[in-house]
Amino acid sequence: MSVENLLVEMLASVPHWLAVLVIGSLPISELRGAIPVAMGIYGMRPIEAYFLSVLGNLIPVVPLLLFLEPVSVYLRRYRMFDQFFTWLFSRTRQNHSESFEKYGLLALIIFVAIPLPATGAWSGCAAAFVFGIRFRHSLPAIAAGVMIAGIIVTAVTMTGLGLVELIFGA
Repeated sequence: MSVENLLVEMLASVPHWLAVLVIGSLPISELRGAIPVAMGIYGMRPIEAYFLSVLGNLIPVVPLLLFLEPVSVYLRRYRMFDQFFTWLFSRTRQNHSESFEKYGLLALIIFVAIPLPATGAWSGCAAAFVFGIRFRHSLPAIAAGVMIAGIIVTAVTMTGLGLVELIFGA
């Protein structure tokens, strides 16, 4: 059973619009899972699926941007977490610092906008934190990336649903 199907099953008792918001806000699915669920399972129109999924994906962004640093500072008091954060930060900086230095906020927008696993708003918040991008710069960049990702996922979902209808007459 896919993650999306499991989430749909778990959220069966809530209104569809709320389920889409919740699915969009979760780090496992984000809007990449919410839009196909909204359109393919709940039968929502593309604009409604886009709006609810983008809104759901943006809900955790402000708390993440505000609280990642204080939480990591607190957790670093413990050796295990300090080692983990040291490894994570050095690895992230090693793998992505050239892109962020060269392209700045555009790199963050593109990173969030690419609808692939391990990219998106949650990862974008972590990247903004690791690279020390201030809240007032990271929030609009992440929001722009989420909106672009939403357009891409909506277009791909519409195409896929159209092909399924064309092939199977569903």
